[in-house]
Amino acid sequence: MERIQIGAVREEKVLVENENAINFLGLPGARVLSTPHMIGYMERASRNLLLPMLEPGDDSVGTIVNVTHLSGAPLGSEVTFRAQIESVEGRRVNFRVKAYDDQHVVGEGTHQRFVVTVATFADKMKRKLEKSAQG
Repeated sequence: MERIQIGAVREEKVLVENENAINFLGLPGARVLSTPHMIGYMERASRNLLLPMLEPGDDSVGTIVNVTHLSGAPLGSEVTFRAQIESVEGRRVNFRVKAYDDQHVVGEGTHQRFVVTVATFADKMKRKLEKSAQG
């Protein structure tokens, strides 16, 4: 975990399109980036920031998301997702996350990821599934 750089930042841009916008309000002008997609893009930026700092065979899984969706990002707009590593607690890595367009902060908050050794994690999930199947 000593390779994890506190303060490191990554930004990724996403276009708001049909696939990541809400459609339940009925009017085309009311189509904005959905909250679940915003959270997913925040998690992705955080994972992509952390991954190159990990040992081969390790990755991370999201464990806590605490964000507020502050403003709509309309269909056709570009949103920047920013993740910054704030602290490391053992295998837990804490991020400050933010989403913004050219006019407003769309969302912000915190996110935590847990570093796993992928093969070990996969074995653990396999055992869990087998135990569930046994009843």
